[in-house]
Formats: sequence, C-alpha cells, structure tokens
Amino acid sequence: MQDISDIKIIGIDEKRPPRVRKEPYIDLFFRLSHPAPQDWCEDFNNLTRKLDPPVRIDKSEGVFIDTYVRDMNHIPAHLDSIKENIRSCNTQYIERIRQAELSAAANTASLLGDGGKQGQLNSIVAALKFDD
Repeated sequence: MQDISDIKIIGIDEKRPPRVRKEPYIDLFFRLSHPAPQDWCEDFNNLTRKLDPPVRIDKSEGVFIDTYVRDMNHIPAHLDSIKENIRSCNTQYIERIRQAELSAAANTASLLGDGGKQGQLNSIVAALKFDD
C-alpha cells in the first residue's frame, strides 16, 4: 500500500515536457510517485501559495505539480524548493492524522470510562505512535 510519506517527485510528465518557447517562461509539470489524497493536495496548495513562481497541484487528480520558471537555470533550485514543501506537507499531514487518531482514542476512552485498569489501558493505547 502507498503511504503519504512516500509521496515525492519522480520525474516530469512525459506528455508535457518542458519546451523553450518565445514566451518568457518554461512550464513545468512534475509527476508524483503516486496520487495524493485531495486533502493533502489542499494542504500542499496552501503551503505553496506564496511561492514565486506559483506552484499548485490539481486536487481532483493529485498526480502532477504545475509550475513554471522564467529562466531555465532556475529549474534545479525551484525543484528543490518544491521537494522541501512536499516533505513539509507530508510531515504536517501525518501529524494531523495522528492527532485525529489520538483524539478519537481519547473520545473512545471517555465513553468507556477513565477509571481503573481500563482507563489506564485506554491511555496507553491512545499514546501509541504507529508512524515509525
């Protein structure tokens, strides 16, 4: 099964390779290792909103990151910036899922009662970390 932490750029969209044109920019379409969930895409778009040049991912597909550069020599640095934002987004997304699981476990624990050995067991289970 594919994991959120596995999301990374694996190449350029073969159907839309970069081309030198008369316009003063070069479109770039980076392919991800596997489709990202819609909420990950929203997080990524929010995280990269202020980058210049702009970077975005279509959340309905979740496979290609669209951007551009004005100078072909800026492509490596721009790619590094995008990769760093992907790593940050992965980390934030995983943490949000973990917090939701902890919250759900805490809610379950409160429904079952916090007293005695069951409460102790519920606390231990709620604090487990499965992301390593």
